[in-house]
Amino acid sequence: MGNQTIYFKNRPRIVATSTIAGPKECEGVIGRYVERALSDDMFGESTYEKAECKMLSTVIDGAIENGGLSRDEVDMLVSGDLLNQIISASFAARDFSVPFLGVYGACSTMAESLAVSAAFIDGGLCKNVVAATGSHFASAERQYRYPLELGCTRPPQAQWTVTGAGAALVSAAGDGIEISSATLGKVVDFGVTDVNNMGAAMAPAACDTILAHFRGTKEDPEAYDLIVTGDLGALGSRILKDLTWEKGLDISSRHVDCGEIVYNVIEDEFQGGSGAGCSAVVLNSYLWSKMMSGGLKRILFVATGALLSTVSSGQGESIPCIAHAVTLER
Repeated sequence: MGNQTIYFKNRPRIVATSTIAGPKECEGVIGRYVERALSDDMFGESTYEKAECKMLSTVIDGAIENGGLSRDEVDMLVSGDLLNQIISASFAARDFSVPFLGVYGACSTMAESLAVSAAFIDGGLCKNVVAATGSHFASAERQYRYPLELGCTRPPQAQWTVTGAGAALVSAAGDGIEISSATLGKVVDFGVTDVNNMGAAMAPAACDTILAHFRGTKEDPEAYDLIVTGDLGALGSRILKDLTWEKGLDISSRHVDCGEIVYNVIEDEFQGGSGAGCSAVVLNSYLWSKMMSGGLKRILFVATGALLSTVSSGQGESIPCIAHAVTLER
């Protein structure tokens, strides 16, 4: 449908999920829906990176168990994270004797992993695939901005990287949430250079993918209960609604953002949540629960990612971004 949207005729479905989140994340509404709430964001490990890897392994196993399967029945693991060489996903995968595809879309990785998983299942190449991703506040700050030990002041446009992970078991059959289509995004660069202003950097990419989706499907926003972006935060969400409105598409009555949901945008979090774990936790706990109970029938899940690195930022490069969308139906 169009040149960016894929229709899955066999309707792969998410049949089970698993989530874990840190103590700060569980202070908000998400705490009532995650499967496991941590009391310590070190998760019993000696480093933040090891804790992030352990969270990812935990939810992968959790999704398999919640789906009533054994590891031997999983055909493939599709996973990624924010760290260099996606070490959380790769190191977690070594604990599973399962074919592994490591994917990287920064904070858009949950949507990307779902799209890849659905494509393999829709094509008859797999029966059961686990799609998973996660992030950790402390490891992300160390990699993309400043180590916590420096005590740097956070600017008002900043977001808080979510400490958490989410996994979805995508299968060819079973009761669950159907993945009916995926719209693959293009890299969009709006010229933003501020590494603390992820919402402004990613909003144009979200706009581009959403417009491509509706062009390809010939639908309108009213066809969805919600249009959920990944982690634009409060500022990015407002920018997105302005950008789509300028293009003749009004999503304001349907749009919500995972970054706003996860922390309820209280004072300390400024613009809300971000990170690969942000949309992964919200989708696989809060939104999963709402859809399985019948409260939501159809959503467009649009996870967004900023494709920067410390090297590119240090060299004065702007921040290219991407967004991928999947249509989820109950």
